[in-house]
Amino acid sequence: MTMMNTTLKPRKTPLQARSTATVEALHTATIQVLTREGLSRCTTTRVARRAGMSVGSLYQYYPNRDALLAAVLENHLDGIATAVETVCRQQQGANTAEMARALAAAFLAAKLRDPQESRALYAVAAERGGAQQAAQAYGRMAASITAMLASASNKTFADPALIATVTLSSLIGPVRAVLEGHTPPGFEAALETQLIVLLSAWLQAAE
Repeated sequence: MTMMNTTLKPRKTPLQARSTATVEALHTATIQVLTREGLSRCTTTRVARRAGMSVGSLYQYYPNRDALLAAVLENHLDGIATAVETVCRQQQGANTAEMARALAAAFLAAKLRDPQESRALYAVAAERGGAQQAAQAYGRMAASITAMLASASNKTFADPALIATVTLSSLIGPVRAVLEGHTPPGFEAALETQLIVLLSAWLQAAE
């Protein structure tokens, strides 16, 4: 284990309900400080104050700010990956049109549930360990989409992993554009419908 990975690990894993509640409060407070004050002002002191606890209590769980941020990012990415994994399991054996509709809806619901949180965590993803965490989440989603596509009732794909990678990228790109403010008025409102059209046509045409 490298020194970098060691410094990003929590001090302890919450096992009791009270400890779990404390960690959840710290994560919520971190998101609130990030969205209101930005990454540069997101310090352990501000997070602890926002959570209504002492900095000493925070340090019982996380050795430093980077470890806290890494945990918050991991929790965020896990939620999105889990949502995709769940819908892909539910769509096993469905046709590609149903898969496209369910996948687009689930991904957008997870990623845009709290746009401010997603937007703030893009900055965190650029910090130490963020790229690796994002890659792991991407891998989980790609694997689940691959398995779903391989089970399609109306289509056999020669390389479902390749089709899954293009499918996932087609979801991520437009959503990131929304979160980064690069889209025209009305884009977000029409996004789900247009993504369903896009994915349905792509999965139908893909070999």
